[in-house]
Amino acid sequence: MTKIISLLNQKGGVGKTTLSTNIAMSLKEQDKKVLLVDSDPQGSLRDWNEANEGKLISVIGLDRETLAQDIEAVKNGYDYIIIDGSPQSAKLAGAAIKVSDLVIIPVTPSPYDVWACSDLVEIIQARHEVTEGKPKSYFLISRSRTGTNLSGEITEALSGYNMPVFNSRTVHREVYAKTASEGLTVHSDRKGVEAIEEITNITKEILEII
Repeated sequence: MTKIISLLNQKGGVGKTTLSTNIAMSLKEQDKKVLLVDSDPQGSLRDWNEANEGKLISVIGLDRETLAQDIEAVKNGYDYIIIDGSPQSAKLAGAAIKVSDLVIIPVTPSPYDVWACSDLVEIIQARHEVTEGKPKSYFLISRSRTGTNLSGEITEALSGYNMPVFNSRTVHREVYAKTASEGLTVHSDRKGVEAIEEITNITKEILEII
């Protein structure tokens, strides 16, 4: 059965696309069949796919409110579908939540990111009321900085939303931006060992959750 994972945050710049591509590659390296869905009309994920000439992972664009129905039409044959969410679109977020088994909300260690999550959390909670707590929903701390108090305090700040937080996180590393600009993932860079470990740990948690 196909499992659908959405990475959503109505705030841009939190690492949704970078996480989507790297998690997808991590799953692919475990011989899973993975489809990436770009639900952002700006098409960042499709730009990434064009940069690698479509050679890494299958990518399609579904950026309309019919996302849930459109996913059903294309999901056969895939083990995992990863939806790269669109910022600033509650309707597209709602469509992704409706079809997902797991929603991941990436947040950077910033009070603005914590505050910006409130609308999305409300959409998820409204869905939970009619589906008995589905989809499973987690925060994921993205682009944290080592040695800063704020990176440690973010988990406590997120606790006010009564939603679990991944134990794993990503750290702000140049290799993420470098490989993304080349249409690649950290798995292709020999200097990306620490980043690969981060993505591997996140993927392990995902597989334990769903």
